[in-house]
Amino acid sequence: MDSDLIRRAQDGNEQALAELLKKHYSFIVKYVWKMSGDEQLAYDVTQDVLIKAIQKINQFNHRSKFSTWLIQMATHTYLDYKRKQKKKKELDEKLRKEFPHSPVSFPSDWHEVQEALWKLEDEHRIPLVLKHYYGYDYKDIAKMTKVKVGTVKSRVHYGLENLRKELRTDDR
Repeated sequence: MDSDLIRRAQDGNEQALAELLKKHYSFIVKYVWKMSGDEQLAYDVTQDVLIKAIQKINQFNHRSKFSTWLIQMATHTYLDYKRKQKKKKELDEKLRKEFPHSPVSFPSDWHEVQEALWKLEDEHRIPLVLKHYYGYDYKDIAKMTKVKVGTVKSRVHYGLENLRKELRTDDR
């Protein structure tokens, strides 16, 4: 019975938690697969959902079925993934427009952009990635990095400038 497994898992019983998640694994995979039409994405999202379930098992309040709770997490995780993909496409387009004559062709040579990104200092790369790849707003990035919003804006701006310079020097 799920309720017994859930209570034991919430009390710290790792075996009960593993059994509970194993029991619902294929249900979540099938749900995400039907929703997305992408088998690999279904497995990736399901893995993320299971990690969230492990981290948040004590937040399950028994007001709904456990499967409903997992479906809710799977839906939000999938939508987050789609939003991140959209942001990545927007960044790719932005870079294509910024460097129309660059030999870097997207997405097959995305690794060159990634390498240029890795050359940036952490203080510039992290907020730049959080803003343009993951879509966080400046306020959220400021909280995550424990700096002021103005500092985040400045670092994103200089990070983009440095990325542009790095990609220009990599022109072959």
